[in-house]
Amino acid sequence: MTDALSIARDLVRCRSITPADAGALGVLENLLEAAGFETHRVTFSEAGTADIDNLYARIGREGPHISFAGHTDVVPPGDEAAWTVGAFAGEVKDGLLYGRGTVDMKGGIACSVAAALQYLADHGGKPKGSISFLITGDEEDVAVNGTVKLLQWAAARGEKFDHCVLGEPSNVETLGDCIKIGRRGSQSGTLHVEGIQGHVAYPHRASNPVPDISRLILALSDEPLDHGSAQFQPSNLEFTSVDVGNPASNVIPGQARARFNIRYNDLHTQASLRELVETRLAKATGNRIKARIVWEPSNANVFVTKPGAFTDLAVAAIEGVTGRKPELSTSGGTSDARFISQYCPVIEFGLVGQTMHQVDERTPVSDLEKLTKIYRGILDRYFA
Repeated sequence: MTDALSIARDLVRCRSITPADAGALGVLENLLEAAGFETHRVTFSEAGTADIDNLYARIGREGPHISFAGHTDVVPPGDEAAWTVGAFAGEVKDGLLYGRGTVDMKGGIACSVAAALQYLADHGGKPKGSISFLITGDEEDVAVNGTVKLLQWAAARGEKFDHCVLGEPSNVETLGDCIKIGRRGSQSGTLHVEGIQGHVAYPHRASNPVPDISRLILALSDEPLDHGSAQFQPSNLEFTSVDVGNPASNVIPGQARARFNIRYNDLHTQASLRELVETRLAKATGNRIKARIVWEPSNANVFVTKPGAFTDLAVAAIEGVTGRKPELSTSGGTSDARFISQYCPVIEFGLVGQTMHQVDERTPVSDLEKLTKIYRGILDRYFA
Protein backbone atom coordinates (compact mmCIF):
# COMPACT_ATOMS: atom_id res chain seq x y z
CA MET A 1 0.00 0.00 0.00
CA THR A 2 1.34 3.43 -0.94
CA ASP A 3 -1.05 5.75 0.88
CA ALA A 4 0.44 7.92 3.62
CA LEU A 5 -1.21 6.06 6.50
CA SER A 6 0.10 2.67 5.38
CA ILE A 7 3.61 4.01 4.86
CA ALA A 8 3.57 5.81 8.19
CA ARG A 9 2.41 2.70 10.04
CA ASP A 10 5.15 0.61 8.45
CA LEU A 11 7.75 3.21 9.45
CA VAL A 12 6.48 3.57 13.02
CA ARG A 13 6.68 -0.19 13.46
CA CYS A 14 10.44 0.05 12.90
CA ARG A 15 12.05 0.65 16.29
CA SER A 16 14.55 3.10 14.83
CA ILE A 17 15.82 4.80 17.97
CA THR A 18 19.01 6.67 17.05
CA PRO A 19 21.38 5.20 15.86
CA ALA A 20 19.38 2.04 15.00
CA ASP A 21 17.68 1.88 11.61
CA ALA A 22 15.56 -1.23 12.36
CA GLY A 23 14.42 -1.49 8.74
CA ALA A 24 12.94 1.99 8.34
CA LEU A 25 15.10 3.01 5.38
CA GLY A 26 14.34 -0.32 3.74
CA VAL A 27 10.61 0.45 3.82
CA LEU A 28 11.24 3.64 1.83
CA GLU A 29 13.88 2.13 -0.45
CA ASN A 30 11.53 -0.65 -1.58
CA LEU A 31 8.68 1.75 -2.31
CA LEU A 32 10.83 4.19 -4.24
CA GLU A 33 12.70 1.56 -6.23
CA ALA A 34 9.38 0.04 -7.30
CA ALA A 35 8.33 3.48 -8.58
CA GLY A 36 11.47 3.88 -10.68
CA PHE A 37 13.73 5.83 -8.37
CA GLU A 38 17.46 5.21 -8.44
CA THR A 39 18.33 4.54 -4.81
CA HIS A 40 21.55 4.58 -2.82
CA ARG A 41 22.13 3.40 0.74
CA VAL A 42 25.15 5.22 2.10
CA THR A 43 26.79 4.58 5.47
CA PHE A 44 28.93 7.22 7.15
CA SER A 45 31.33 6.84 10.05
CA GLU A 46 33.31 9.03 12.40
CA ALA A 47 35.48 8.20 15.37
CA GLY A 48 33.56 8.19 18.61
CA THR A 49 30.14 7.98 16.96
CA ALA A 50 27.94 5.19 15.66
CA ASP A 51 27.87 4.31 11.96
CA ILE A 52 24.72 5.73 10.35
CA ASP A 53 22.85 4.45 7.31
CA ASN A 54 21.30 7.03 4.97
CA LEU A 55 19.15 6.90 1.85
CA TYR A 56 19.29 8.97 -1.31
CA ALA A 57 16.77 8.35 -4.07
CA ARG A 58 16.14 10.29 -7.28
CA ILE A 59 13.93 10.01 -10.34
CA GLY A 60 14.57 12.20 -13.37
CA ARG A 61 17.82 13.77 -14.53
CA GLU A 62 16.64 17.20 -15.67
CA GLY A 63 15.73 20.36 -13.81
CA PRO A 64 13.99 21.70 -11.95
CA HIS A 65 14.97 19.41 -9.11
CA ILE A 66 12.95 19.38 -5.89
CA SER A 67 14.01 17.27 -2.95
CA PHE A 68 12.10 16.06 0.10
CA ALA A 69 14.25 15.59 3.18
CA GLY A 70 13.73 13.98 6.54
CA HIS A 71 14.90 11.58 9.22
CA THR A 72 13.63 8.16 10.21
CA ASP A 73 15.42 8.01 13.55
CA VAL A 74 13.40 8.74 16.67
CA VAL A 75 13.97 9.55 20.33
CA PRO A 76 13.38 6.82 22.95
CA PRO A 77 9.74 6.20 23.88
CA GLY A 78 10.17 6.72 27.61
CA ASP A 79 7.92 4.61 29.83
CA GLU A 80 6.27 2.34 27.26
CA ALA A 81 3.75 1.15 29.84
CA ALA A 82 2.41 4.71 29.93
CA TRP A 83 1.43 4.66 26.25
CA THR A 84 -2.24 4.26 25.30
CA VAL A 85 -1.13 1.79 22.63
CA GLY A 86 2.28 0.30 21.93
CA ALA A 87 4.88 2.96 21.20
CA PHE A 88 5.92 1.09 18.05
CA ALA A 89 2.64 -0.66 17.25
CA GLY A 90 1.54 1.89 14.64
CA GLU A 91 -2.09 1.56 15.71
CA VAL A 92 -4.99 3.84 14.83
CA LYS A 93 -7.43 4.65 17.63
CA ASP A 94 -10.33 7.10 17.38
CA GLY A 95 -8.96 8.51 14.14
CA LEU A 96 -5.46 9.07 15.53
CA LEU A 97 -2.27 7.27 14.52
CA TYR A 98 -0.16 6.63 17.62
CA GLY A 99 3.55 5.85 17.80
CA ARG A 100 6.99 7.21 18.41
CA GLY A 101 8.00 9.22 15.37
CA THR A 102 4.45 9.65 14.06
CA VAL A 103 4.87 13.42 14.18
CA ASP A 104 8.65 13.74 14.31
CA MET A 105 8.90 12.86 11.56
CA LYS A 106 7.90 9.57 9.98
CA GLY A 107 4.43 10.88 9.25
CA GLY A 108 5.84 13.75 7.20
CA ILE A 109 8.12 11.41 5.26
CA ALA A 110 5.19 9.07 4.56
CA CYS A 111 3.14 11.95 3.18
CA SER A 112 5.94 13.18 0.91
CA VAL A 113 6.54 9.67 -0.46
CA ALA A 114 2.82 9.10 -1.00
CA ALA A 115 2.49 12.47 -2.77
CA ALA A 116 5.45 11.73 -5.05
CA LEU A 117 4.12 8.28 -5.95
CA GLN A 118 0.69 9.73 -6.72
CA TYR A 119 2.24 12.45 -8.87
CA LEU A 120 4.26 9.92 -10.83
CA ALA A 121 1.26 7.63 -11.31
CA ASP A 122 -0.66 10.55 -12.83
CA HIS A 123 2.23 11.60 -15.11
CA GLY A 124 3.28 8.36 -16.74
CA GLY A 125 5.86 7.53 -14.09
CA LYS A 126 8.10 10.48 -14.93
CA PRO A 127 8.31 13.95 -13.42
CA LYS A 128 8.66 17.12 -15.48
CA GLY A 129 12.07 17.50 -13.90
CA SER A 130 13.50 15.59 -10.95
CA ILE A 131 12.25 14.48 -7.53
CA SER A 132 14.59 13.18 -4.88
CA PHE A 133 14.59 12.10 -1.24
CA LEU A 134 17.33 12.81 1.29
CA ILE A 135 16.63 10.59 4.30
CA THR A 136 18.93 10.19 7.29
CA GLY A 137 18.96 8.16 10.48
CA ASP A 138 21.05 10.67 12.45
CA GLU A 139 19.03 13.78 13.30
CA GLU A 140 17.90 13.20 16.87
CA ASP A 141 21.42 12.72 18.23
CA VAL A 142 24.77 14.25 17.28
CA ALA A 143 23.91 14.71 13.57
CA VAL A 144 27.42 14.15 12.25
CA ASN A 145 26.93 11.06 10.03
CA GLY A 146 23.62 12.07 8.49
CA THR A 147 22.33 14.91 6.34
CA VAL A 148 25.53 16.97 6.41
CA LYS A 149 27.59 14.10 4.96
CA LEU A 150 24.81 12.87 2.68
CA LEU A 151 24.70 16.30 1.05
CA GLN A 152 28.47 16.30 0.64
CA TRP A 153 28.29 12.83 -0.90
CA ALA A 154 25.55 13.92 -3.30
CA ALA A 155 27.45 17.06 -4.31
CA ALA A 156 30.56 14.98 -5.05
CA ARG A 157 28.40 12.92 -7.43
CA GLY A 158 27.34 16.08 -9.24
CA GLU A 159 23.87 16.25 -7.74
CA LYS A 160 22.42 19.76 -7.72
CA PHE A 161 19.27 20.71 -5.85
CA ASP A 162 17.06 23.62 -6.81
CA HIS A 163 14.69 23.55 -3.82
CA CYS A 164 13.95 21.37 -0.81
CA VAL A 165 11.02 20.67 1.49
CA LEU A 166 11.95 19.31 4.93
CA GLY A 167 8.99 17.56 6.53
CA GLU A 168 9.69 18.50 10.15
CA PRO A 169 6.58 19.15 12.29
CA SER A 170 6.50 22.90 11.68
CA ASN A 171 2.89 23.62 12.58
CA VAL A 172 2.17 24.89 16.09
CA GLU A 173 -1.56 24.45 16.71
CA THR A 174 -3.18 23.25 13.52
CA LEU A 175 -2.12 22.05 10.06
CA GLY A 176 -1.39 25.02 7.86
CA ASP A 177 -0.54 27.62 10.48
CA CYS A 178 3.22 27.86 9.95
CA ILE A 179 6.04 27.35 7.44
CA LYS A 180 9.59 27.54 8.75
CA ILE A 181 11.66 29.56 6.30
CA GLY A 182 14.75 29.88 8.47
CA ARG A 183 16.32 29.23 11.84
CA ARG A 184 18.50 31.19 14.20
CA GLY A 185 22.04 29.99 14.71
CA SER A 186 23.21 28.28 17.89
CA GLN A 187 26.50 28.92 19.67
CA SER A 188 27.50 27.51 23.06
CA GLY A 189 30.37 28.37 25.36
CA THR A 190 31.66 28.18 28.91
CA LEU A 191 32.66 31.18 30.97
CA HIS A 192 35.66 30.44 33.24
CA VAL A 193 36.51 32.71 36.15
CA GLU A 194 39.76 32.17 38.03
CA GLY A 195 40.11 32.74 41.78
CA ILE A 196 42.43 31.67 44.56
CA GLN A 197 41.37 28.81 46.77
CA GLY A 198 41.46 29.34 50.52
CA HIS A 199 39.83 28.94 53.92
CA VAL A 200 36.63 30.91 54.41
CA ALA A 201 37.94 32.18 57.76
CA TYR A 202 40.83 33.89 55.95
CA PRO A 203 39.21 35.50 52.88
CA HIS A 204 42.07 38.01 52.55
CA ARG A 205 44.30 35.10 51.58
CA ALA A 206 41.94 33.94 48.84
CA SER A 207 40.03 35.35 45.86
CA ASN A 208 36.45 34.17 45.60
CA PRO A 209 35.33 33.64 41.96
CA VAL A 210 31.66 33.14 42.87
CA PRO A 211 30.70 36.83 43.29
CA ASP A 212 32.78 37.64 40.23
CA ILE A 213 31.09 35.09 37.97
CA SER A 214 27.72 36.30 39.23
CA ARG A 215 28.57 39.84 38.13
CA LEU A 216 29.80 38.64 34.76
CA ILE A 217 26.68 36.54 34.16
CA LEU A 218 24.56 39.63 34.67
CA ALA A 219 26.85 41.75 32.53
CA LEU A 220 26.69 39.32 29.59
CA SER A 221 23.00 38.49 29.77
CA ASP A 222 21.34 41.76 30.80
CA GLU A 223 22.19 43.86 27.75
CA PRO A 224 20.36 42.77 24.57
CA LEU A 225 22.51 41.40 21.77
CA ASP A 226 20.20 43.09 19.26
CA HIS A 227 16.55 43.97 18.78
CA GLY A 228 15.69 41.54 16.01
CA SER A 229 15.75 41.83 12.22
CA ALA A 230 13.27 41.78 9.36
CA GLN A 231 12.96 37.98 9.41
CA PHE A 232 14.08 37.08 12.93
CA GLN A 233 13.28 37.67 16.57
CA PRO A 234 16.01 39.14 18.81
CA SER A 235 19.06 37.02 19.62
CA ASN A 236 19.25 35.76 23.20
CA LEU A 237 22.07 34.57 25.45
CA GLU A 238 20.99 32.20 28.21
CA PHE A 239 23.17 30.81 30.99
CA THR A 240 22.24 27.17 31.61
CA SER A 241 24.50 26.05 34.47
CA VAL A 242 26.92 27.36 37.08
CA ASP A 243 29.49 25.09 38.75
CA VAL A 244 32.39 25.56 41.15
CA GLY A 245 33.12 21.87 41.76
CA ASN A 246 33.34 22.50 45.48
CA PRO A 247 31.90 19.94 47.95
CA ALA A 248 33.16 21.79 51.05
CA SER A 249 31.27 24.65 52.70
CA ASN A 250 34.37 26.06 54.43
CA VAL A 251 36.56 26.36 51.34
CA ILE A 252 36.59 29.27 48.92
CA PRO A 253 36.76 27.66 45.47
CA GLY A 254 39.58 28.34 43.07
CA GLN A 255 37.50 28.48 39.90
CA ALA A 256 33.92 28.95 38.76
CA ARG A 257 32.37 27.97 35.42
CA ALA A 258 29.10 28.87 33.76
CA ARG A 259 27.76 27.34 30.56
CA PHE A 260 25.62 29.33 28.15
CA ASN A 261 23.95 29.09 24.77
CA ILE A 262 23.18 31.86 22.30
CA ARG A 263 20.46 31.70 19.67
CA TYR A 264 21.40 34.40 17.19
CA ASN A 265 19.78 35.97 14.14
CA ASP A 266 21.06 37.16 10.77
CA LEU A 267 22.56 40.33 12.23
CA HIS A 268 25.50 38.17 13.35
CA THR A 269 27.91 35.54 12.11
CA GLN A 270 29.60 33.13 14.50
CA ALA A 271 32.76 35.22 14.33
CA SER A 272 31.08 38.59 14.89
CA LEU A 273 28.95 37.17 17.69
CA ARG A 274 31.96 35.80 19.55
CA GLU A 275 33.75 39.12 19.12
CA LEU A 276 30.75 41.01 20.54
CA VAL A 277 30.53 38.78 23.62
CA GLU A 278 34.30 38.84 24.18
CA THR A 279 34.27 42.65 24.02
CA ARG A 280 31.51 42.83 26.61
CA LEU A 281 33.39 40.38 28.82
CA ALA A 282 36.57 42.45 28.64
CA LYS A 283 34.64 45.58 29.61
CA ALA A 284 32.98 43.81 32.56
CA THR A 285 36.15 42.21 33.92
CA GLY A 286 38.18 45.41 33.95
CA ASN A 287 41.69 44.90 35.25
CA ARG A 288 40.71 42.78 38.26
CA ILE A 289 38.66 39.70 37.30
CA LYS A 290 40.48 36.91 35.47
CA ALA A 291 37.98 35.40 33.06
CA ARG A 292 37.88 33.72 29.67
CA ILE A 293 35.37 32.02 27.39
CA VAL A 294 35.91 28.60 25.87
CA TRP A 295 33.73 28.42 22.76
CA GLU A 296 32.29 25.11 21.56
CA PRO A 297 32.33 24.13 17.87
CA SER A 298 28.99 24.77 16.17
CA ASN A 299 27.52 23.64 12.86
CA ALA A 300 24.26 25.51 13.50
CA ASN A 301 24.56 28.69 11.48
CA VAL A 302 21.72 31.12 10.96
CA PHE A 303 19.91 30.87 7.61
CA VAL A 304 16.77 32.16 5.92
CA THR A 305 14.98 31.37 2.68
CA LYS A 306 13.80 34.74 1.45
CA PRO A 307 10.09 34.92 0.59
CA GLY A 308 9.58 34.56 -3.15
CA ALA A 309 8.22 32.24 -5.85
CA PHE A 310 9.04 29.04 -3.95
CA THR A 311 7.47 30.13 -0.66
CA ASP A 312 4.52 31.55 -2.61
CA LEU A 313 3.72 28.21 -4.26
CA ALA A 314 4.00 26.43 -0.90
CA VAL A 315 1.64 28.95 0.70
CA ALA A 316 -0.81 28.48 -2.19
CA ALA A 317 -0.71 24.68 -1.84
CA ILE A 318 -1.32 24.90 1.92
CA GLU A 319 -4.08 27.46 1.61
CA GLY A 320 -5.74 25.39 -1.11
CA VAL A 321 -6.06 22.38 1.21
CA THR A 322 -6.52 23.96 4.65
CA GLY A 323 -8.02 27.34 3.87
CA ARG A 324 -5.31 28.92 6.02
CA LYS A 325 -2.52 31.23 4.95
CA PRO A 326 0.50 30.06 6.96
CA GLU A 327 2.85 32.37 8.81
CA LEU A 328 6.39 32.46 7.44
CA SER A 329 8.34 31.80 10.63
CA THR A 330 11.97 31.57 11.75
CA SER A 331 11.22 30.60 15.35
CA GLY A 332 12.29 27.44 17.18
CA GLY A 333 15.50 25.50 17.53
CA THR A 334 17.80 23.99 14.93
CA SER A 335 17.06 21.30 12.35
CA ASP A 336 18.82 19.63 9.42
CA ALA A 337 17.59 22.53 7.28
CA ARG A 338 20.73 24.37 8.43
CA PHE A 339 22.79 21.94 6.35
CA ILE A 340 20.44 21.91 3.36
CA SER A 341 20.38 25.72 3.19
CA GLN A 342 24.03 25.64 2.06
CA TYR A 343 22.98 23.83 -1.12
CA CYS A 344 19.57 25.26 -2.04
CA PRO A 345 16.59 27.22 -0.66
CA VAL A 346 14.73 25.11 1.90
CA ILE A 347 11.43 25.36 3.74
CA GLU A 348 10.13 23.23 6.60
CA PHE A 349 6.53 22.09 6.57
CA GLY A 350 5.10 18.98 8.16
CA LEU A 351 2.58 17.91 10.77
CA VAL A 352 1.53 19.63 14.00
CA GLY A 353 4.33 19.28 16.54
CA GLN A 354 2.40 19.38 19.83
CA THR A 355 2.99 15.72 20.80
CA MET A 356 6.49 15.16 19.43
CA HIS A 357 8.88 13.52 21.90
CA GLN A 358 5.96 12.90 24.30
CA VAL A 359 4.30 9.74 25.53
CA ASP A 360 1.37 9.04 23.17
CA GLU A 361 2.91 10.90 20.24
CA ARG A 362 0.10 10.94 17.69
CA THR A 363 -1.45 12.64 14.69
CA PRO A 364 -4.95 12.66 13.19
CA VAL A 365 -5.20 10.40 10.16
CA SER A 366 -7.00 13.29 8.48
CA ASP A 367 -3.83 15.41 8.85
CA LEU A 368 -1.81 12.73 7.06
CA GLU A 369 -4.31 12.88 4.21
CA LYS A 370 -4.23 16.68 4.09
CA LEU A 371 -0.45 16.88 4.24
CA THR A 372 -0.21 14.43 1.33
CA LYS A 373 -2.53 16.69 -0.68
CA ILE A 374 -0.41 19.71 0.23
CA TYR A 375 2.80 18.03 -0.91
CA ARG A 376 1.05 16.93 -4.08
CA GLY A 377 -0.07 20.52 -4.59
CA ILE A 378 3.52 21.69 -4.19
CA LEU A 379 4.68 19.21 -6.84
CA ASP A 380 1.91 20.21 -9.24
CA ARG A 381 2.71 23.89 -8.92
CA TYR A 382 6.47 23.33 -8.94
CA PHE A 383 6.54 21.46 -12.23
CA ALA A 384 3.92 23.71 -13.79
